[in-house]
Amino acid sequence: MVGRKREKAVKQTPVTFRCGQLTLEGILHLPEGSAPFACVVACHPHPLYGGDMENNVVLALCQALCQKGIAVFRFNFRGTGRSEGSFGGGVDEQEDVAAAISFVSSMADIDPKRIGLAAYSFGAVPSFSAAPPEEVQAVAAVSPPLSLSPLEGLGGYPKPKLLISGSRDNFTPLQRFEGFGQNLPEPKRYEVISGADHFWWGYEDEVGERVSSFFAEALS
Repeated sequence: MVGRKREKAVKQTPVTFRCGQLTLEGILHLPEGSAPFACVVACHPHPLYGGDMENNVVLALCQALCQKGIAVFRFNFRGTGRSEGSFGGGVDEQEDVAAAISFVSSMADIDPKRIGLAAYSFGAVPSFSAAPPEEVQAVAAVSPPLSLSPLEGLGGYPKPKLLISGSRDNFTPLQRFEGFGQNLPEPKRYEVISGADHFWWGYEDEVGERVSSFFAEALS
């Protein structure tokens, strides 16, 4: 019987940060190794339907990225968990994403020249409706909700992009997802995981591995 591979230790630090007049909550995951680390900001799914930073996909991304030596910052959008404010329809949350990126970029343990942005489902709306900030070097959209937003910000984004969806996604039809990916500018990758639906139950390890491998290359 083959033993399980030992998972690397991860330091998790709860923090608060400012977004305008609001105080938002987040958790910084630091992997083993020597700082400064590349860091990915992870954005959770729709808060009105139970989405928060404890989501199964968000946690899978955190684990997989840290195993590759990349720090992760997950946070709750305004009005979610202990984050102040109220739901902003995906518009006001753009400020939350920008504040999270600025916050981690200022940390001593983080290399501000190696920042990535990963967004799952609704999280892609505030992340990619407008072009990502200049300090973001690579982006990943997991199950992008194209029926909710055209994610126009990705159309002119010149840096590495990964889009990933399940073949059974019940919010974005496969044909629409593939057409969107085909029309994005290079460099890009768009991938479909056979059998997975929008919620990724049972496929967390696979989506985590694909996303973390992408960032390990893009932020190296």
